[in-house]
Amino acid sequence: MTNTTDNSTHQRFSTRIGFLLSVIGIAVGTGNIWRFPRIAAQNGSDTGSGAFLIAWVIFLCLWSIPLVLAEYALGRKNRMGVVGTIAGAAGEKFAWMGAFMTFVTTAITFFYSVVVGWCIYYFVQMLTRPLPMDTDTAMAVWNSYQAGGWPLVTHGIVMLVGGWAIWRGVSSIEKLNRILIPVLFIIVILSVIRALTMKGAWEGVAFLFRVDWSQLAYPRIWMEALTQNAWDVGAGWGLFLTYAAYLKREHGLVKNAFLTPVANNAVSLLAAMMVFGTVFAVLQTDLGMTRPAILDIMKTSGPASTGLTFIWMPQLFARMLLGRPLAMLFFLGLMFAGFSSLIAQLELPVRVFIDAGMKRKNAIITIIGVTFLLGIPSAVHLNILKNQDFVWGYALIIAGALVAVAVHRYGTDRLRREEMTGMKGDWNLGRWWNYVLTFFIPVGAIVLLVWWLVQDAVPGRWYNPLDPTSVMNILLQWGLVISVLLLIGRRLGRRTLELKATAGDREEKPTAP
Repeated sequence: MTNTTDNSTHQRFSTRIGFLLSVIGIAVGTGNIWRFPRIAAQNGSDTGSGAFLIAWVIFLCLWSIPLVLAEYALGRKNRMGVVGTIAGAAGEKFAWMGAFMTFVTTAITFFYSVVVGWCIYYFVQMLTRPLPMDTDTAMAVWNSYQAGGWPLVTHGIVMLVGGWAIWRGVSSIEKLNRILIPVLFIIVILSVIRALTMKGAWEGVAFLFRVDWSQLAYPRIWMEALTQNAWDVGAGWGLFLTYAAYLKREHGLVKNAFLTPVANNAVSLLAAMMVFGTVFAVLQTDLGMTRPAILDIMKTSGPASTGLTFIWMPQLFARMLLGRPLAMLFFLGLMFAGFSSLIAQLELPVRVFIDAGMKRKNAIITIIGVTFLLGIPSAVHLNILKNQDFVWGYALIIAGALVAVAVHRYGTDRLRREEMTGMKGDWNLGRWWNYVLTFFIPVGAIVLLVWWLVQDAVPGRWYNPLDPTSVMNILLQWGLVISVLLLIGRRLGRRTLELKATAGDREEKPTAP
């Protein structure tokens, strides 16, 4: 029998705090520290970025938290990976939806691991080399790294460390996150305190929160806010569903599902305050740059929009008191955040392969090998990385809607009553969740995508499939993947459910509400 203890399908997180730190590790990643400040700057006006933050908070409440609740409930109830869970909840013919969610998360991992590799390289640079004092020197560091084959090396290192981290299943994942997440929080807090004590830093913070209300009329603001929230929290990826399969019933569900997104978004705001404060303090107060010039640097500088983090932040650290240790902490925090999320991103497809009958060690070796190979294009061509971030970042909107569809197929109120009410020591979830899952998320996803396509994307070169940010490019990639998964998804779902039934359901039975 392939679905045995060797495959770790019956492991559980040993404590609630271990589970909570692990799921916070899912949410807190480079998306909080590398991506969020950049996206907030790019979606700000000359007045401020507050409109983007408003849309972002709205989607936290109406998208991320409800979807995290759904993933927790589905994962704990079915005790399988994404494909098996979606097939079990919605039916075999809907298994392609779980396969699509798995593919989207894995496709993001292809380039995400490359970015984590950048963090490793820059941490070593901050530790061993002088900090760059000007843009030419900073660009020379970046260009030397990109041209020297180092991105492939660091990408390979990330893959090996990630494989080692999940080798023993939940036990190793829990132990690592007990170290990574507390240290990461300490690093973030220390970095924010140092940044906000600089002269002029609070002007950057004020700009971050200042609202230009007219921006809320533009669909791209809402698209970017939703996509970033999905990136930030991990809602709709299937990551929480995967970890929830290892959650003990007595550890509760609703409290954890609320705390995780809130803690994650707090880290994003702290990271943005640190970055905006540092940039304004150094560039405006110390160097006398104008606001338009500062905003141009924050929005556009550097290849593939990497300039703010990897070109400018080292220069800014070089110009401040205690800048070197802060630079080391910044990139160490980025590295830790990257690995905490990467571990979950690798565990997700591994669990899907295990459910389909593969032994754990073989599944890990397969996923690590495939992820390394398919991450090579993003490691050697930044335009490919930019394209994949665009294509599969927006695909998270579809993935989130598919979770809602699966819950609706199973019975929204039925799932709520079975998994999210009457549990000792946990909160009872109200009926508002039923309406958000049934109506707002699927309808909102459709409306937002259509609004974006018609109002924002069509006026550009939407028809050119070779344009890496065109509508046609994104639709072709989505269409190709969905077509393939429609052909194989049902067979994969059937095999997964058959193996589950053959092995016998030895999980603990649900507690009656």
